[in-house]
Amino acid sequence: MSYRHWLALLAPLVLAAVACKPPSAPAQPSSATILFQETFEDDALASRGWYDNLAIATSTAEHITGSTRALEAHFPAGATTPTWGGAARHLFTETESVYLSYWVKYSASWVGSGQLYQPHEFQLLTNEDNPYTGPSFTHLTTYVEHNYQNGGIPVLALQDGVNIDQSHILQDLTALTENRAAGGCNGNADGYPTDCYLLGGGLYNNGKVWKASQPSFLPSPGTGYKGTWHFVEAYFQLNSVANSRGVPDGIVRYWFDGQLVIEHANVLLRTGAHPTMKFNQLLVAPYIGDGSPVDQTMWVDNLTVATGRP
Repeated sequence: MSYRHWLALLAPLVLAAVACKPPSAPAQPSSATILFQETFEDDALASRGWYDNLAIATSTAEHITGSTRALEAHFPAGATTPTWGGAARHLFTETESVYLSYWVKYSASWVGSGQLYQPHEFQLLTNEDNPYTGPSFTHLTTYVEHNYQNGGIPVLALQDGVNIDQSHILQDLTALTENRAAGGCNGNADGYPTDCYLLGGGLYNNGKVWKASQPSFLPSPGTGYKGTWHFVEAYFQLNSVANSRGVPDGIVRYWFDGQLVIEHANVLLRTGAHPTMKFNQLLVAPYIGDGSPVDQTMWVDNLTVATGRP
């Protein structure tokens, strides 16, 4: 259920690619529409559109100012999912651009996966897949998370394994056909590092990742300390399709406490084979594939999904 070891292999390349400080982001249109908001103030999740897993835990001991409760994802040592289990899902109005924001805090013991990849935290899926599809092998999944290496490095990523032409693995199809993947295995149309790895059953999966140039969630008390509340924002805009071909003009952005730390505006997220693809689903799905190395917890409060940055 992950893009696993390719993150470790790509880390040096990606960090080099983003070593320069990203430019300031242009303002999102003022017409951005709020699609839904979640404050986690009570457990009536189904009444607000959540489904699949309605057992997610909340805490009254940890929350932002003005709130009384927050989502709590507690990983006992060795666990792959929080104590409440797998993904909680929420559908929203289809959109070619999606903005996610939330407040987040981590326990003093937080070390993430202990690997150069994961934990997964939030995923955004599209109308190309069914409402209960697994997130790791889809027509498109985008990821918002951080990888902790003595400090949490913000991460945005994507996979589109279902789109892979499994008959032409590691062959460059970018000039030949749009019936191919954007995230690896069939060529690379935007120049960002991709990966292609074998799954069980003889199928291949892929992945593309962008990391901030330095940690944002810091290990010691002070500015950026992981054990205080921080405001995370992420934005994905699907690339355009012109003359039945995908154009590498998609956008990925990540802000930490208002500071833009990841920005790329020349990304291919879909090919011309998917001109009607739109984002329509959020997964809150904390996951550590190798098992949590320690007992650790994350809290999330006041989550917003919109068409753009408000």
